[in-house]
Amino acid sequence: MLGDAGVRSSGSALEYVPLDDVVEQARRMDDLVLLGVDAHGPLYAVDEDPPPHGVRAPLVGAGGMRGEPAPEAAERLGVRSAAQVLSQAEGGLVAYATGLLNWHRATRFCGVCGGATTSGEGGTSRTCDVCGTGHHPRTDPVVIMLVADEQGDRVLLGRQSAWPARRYSTLAGFVSPGESLEEAVAREVLEEVGVLVGVPEYHSSQPWPFPCSLMLGFVVPYRSGDIGGTDDELQDARWFSRDEVREAALDDSWDHPPEGDGLLLPPRSAIARRLIESWVER
Repeated sequence: MLGDAGVRSSGSALEYVPLDDVVEQARRMDDLVLLGVDAHGPLYAVDEDPPPHGVRAPLVGAGGMRGEPAPEAAERLGVRSAAQVLSQAEGGLVAYATGLLNWHRATRFCGVCGGATTSGEGGTSRTCDVCGTGHHPRTDPVVIMLVADEQGDRVLLGRQSAWPARRYSTLAGFVSPGESLEEAVAREVLEEVGVLVGVPEYHSSQPWPFPCSLMLGFVVPYRSGDIGGTDDELQDARWFSRDEVREAALDDSWDHPPEGDGLLLPPRSAIARRLIESWVER
């Protein structure tokens, strides 16, 4: 994360680096995007020699005032790890920067003619140098839903094979072209676990810039059917009682799961965790 006036505040978990100190690390000025302007001036993000996946993470540690050097205790964290220590405002800023930088990396060339593109409008657009086609950041809608059986006082959660042992979460999937959000919820649940659901209730949303999704959260009532064979995305799916989920919600060891055989939930920064905890608190 780059700014032209150094670190912003003593309470910030982000380290803001003066633009002049690091601009040479960018491969070209086209790699800079303008995030906005605050009381200290413009704030930029830079994609400095990006890794294969994700973006260069901001430095996380104790912030200093304008012009102070970076704290020795600062630690470079991945975006998902940093989300656990950032405020809502800082997390939103990092999500915005991550989404923009991911989009720039994927839009170096025109999808119409293959020509090179050039960044414009502070990094919120790219224009083809050959055919003049304009390109703008995209957002892909994803439904994420908690299936709740109120009669049985239980919720249906699934897990992917790549997750830590005992980690379960809500179901989710992309919205298809021409499909309503309600239709997407019903289809995804049926495809993933084989049960029928009722009318979903909207809960909240969360940007998920990996690379460019918007998570739209719902709680949906279970109607009928048994859990069938899960699709290729899930390793397992099962019902959990309110007591099991309530006990799991007390644990925050998302990155270093404790020993045992109990349920592990997603980190508190994830919308999946908010959906689950909102049901527990009902």
